[in-house]
Amino acid sequence: MTEQTRRSLLKSGAMTAGALAAGLVVPTTAQAAPLVRRDRPVLTHGVQSGDVTADSAIVWTRADKPSRMVVEIARDPSFRHARTIRGPLLTPDTGGTGKVRIPGLAPGTDFHYRVTAEDGRATSEAVTGRFSTVPLGRTDTRILWSGDVAGQGWGINPDIGGMTGFAAMAARRPDLFLHSGDTVYSDGPLTESVTLPDGRIWRNIVTAEKSKVAETLDEYRGQFAYNRLDENVKAFTAAVPSYVQWDDHEVLNNWYPGEILDLAQYTEKNVDVLARRAFQAFHEWHPIDAKLAVDGRVYRSFRYGKHIEIFVLDMRSYKDANTADQTKPGHILGDKQAKWLVEGLNRSTATWKFVQNDLPVGLVVPDGADIEGVANALPGALGGRETEIAWVLHQIRRVPNVVWLTADVHYTAAHHYSPDRAAFGDFSPFWEFVSGPLHAGAFGPNTLDPTFGPEAVFVHAPPVANASPMEGFQHFGELNVDGPGGELTVDLRDGKGVSLWSKTLRPERH
Repeated sequence: MTEQTRRSLLKSGAMTAGALAAGLVVPTTAQAAPLVRRDRPVLTHGVQSGDVTADSAIVWTRADKPSRMVVEIARDPSFRHARTIRGPLLTPDTGGTGKVRIPGLAPGTDFHYRVTAEDGRATSEAVTGRFSTVPLGRTDTRILWSGDVAGQGWGINPDIGGMTGFAAMAARRPDLFLHSGDTVYSDGPLTESVTLPDGRIWRNIVTAEKSKVAETLDEYRGQFAYNRLDENVKAFTAAVPSYVQWDDHEVLNNWYPGEILDLAQYTEKNVDVLARRAFQAFHEWHPIDAKLAVDGRVYRSFRYGKHIEIFVLDMRSYKDANTADQTKPGHILGDKQAKWLVEGLNRSTATWKFVQNDLPVGLVVPDGADIEGVANALPGALGGRETEIAWVLHQIRRVPNVVWLTADVHYTAAHHYSPDRAAFGDFSPFWEFVSGPLHAGAFGPNTLDPTFGPEAVFVHAPPVANASPMEGFQHFGELNVDGPGGELTVDLRDGKGVSLWSKTLRPERH
C-alpha cells in the first residue's frame, strides 16, 4: 500500500487501525473499500525489545494474519551463526501481537535480531532490530526517560515529520529507555486539524479508534496501534530496549480503582471494566515480561550493571479514590508494593537506585476539586497518599543515592527534597527529575507541596496551557553513569535533544 493510499483511507475513515494493520478487522460499512489479502503474513507495526536482563530480552511484533512468530538472534547484522527461536502464534486472540523471551545471551553484548511470521504456506518479510544485554561490571551507561505520547489532541502530524522527539532520542544512542507512562491517550480523540492560536493549522493522521474514547478491547488496542504508525516510533523501538510502565491515560484521565463514571462520552461507566481491557491491550502491545512483573501487573525491578538498579512502579492499580479524605492515611502503592519497594531498595547493592514513578512525589496534581497525585495540597501534617510515601522514605533513609524519575505533568523540572525544609523530616535528602511530554500538550508548572521539603531547582514549562509540540516544550531526560567512578550526570533536554539543564551527582558511600 502506498503512503498516499494509506493516508487517503485514514482520512476517509474507511479503515480502522486494526484493519490498517492488515486484515484482522475488516470494515463492514457500505463505503468501506475491500481489503486485499496478501499471500503471506505482514509484520504491520515493526518490532521492539524490552525487559532486558544480563542474559535475555523480550522481543515483540504484530502480524496481520494468524501465523507463527520466529526470531533469529546474532551478534552481527549479517546474521552469521544466528540462533532461531520459534515464538508464539500471532492470532486475533491477542490482536495479532506476540512476544517471546530470548534466553541464553551473553551479558553486556550487542545483539541483532530478525523477526518473521510463518503461516505454514509462506513467510513474511523480515523486520530487524537490535538491543544490548545488561552489563555485569562498571560500564558507562546512558538511559533516557520520558512519557506522555499523542495527548491533548496532538497526534501524528506529517507536516512536521511525525513524533520527532523519538528521532531526537534515537540520536542520543541510549542503552535503555524508561517509558514513564501515558504511553497512549485512550481518552483523547483526535480531529483531522486543529487551528493554533497564531492561525497555523496542525494536521493529524486519524484512525477510527482515535476518533472516540476507547471502551472496547479492540478500541484500546487501536490506541497502541495508532502510535506505532509513526516511523520515528518504530525506528526508535527497533533500536532501543525499554522498561515500560503505565499511568492514567492508558485507561482514562485520573482513573482509580472502583471509580464509576458520569461522563456522557462513555457507555461503559465502570472503570474497573475499562481498566481490565486497557491492561490487556497494554501488555499485548509492549515488550513486558509478565513473569518479571510482580503479581503479573506492572511493577518490577531490574539490575543494570554494577552501578544501577531500576524499580518500575505502578501508582495506578492500588491507589485509593481521588475523592478520599486527604487528612486521613491513604495509599498510592498499596501495602504489598510499598513493602516490595522498601525491601528492594534496602537490599540493593547498586550505586544508584532509580525509582521510575509514574506520578511525582511533591507536585500537586489535582482532579478538579479532588487530588489525583501524591501531594495533598495541605501544608503541614501528613495526609492522604503522602502517608504511604512518608513510610517508604523513612524506611529507606539509610539507603544512599536514591533518585526518582517521572513525567506525567507535561513539563521538565529538577526537584531537590530535604528534611531541613520539610514538615515531615524523617528521611534522607533525594532528587526527583521530571521530564515530559514526549509528544503531547505541554502544561505547568504545578505547585509544590512543602510536606517533603521540595525545592524547584530548575523548571522549563510553557507560558500557556496545552502548548502544541510545535512550541518547543517537549522534553526527555538523560542519565549518564560513569563506569569507573560511578558519577551520575543528569540532563533535562528539549524535544530536539538540546540540554536545558545539567547536573553531575557524586555517589555517597555508606
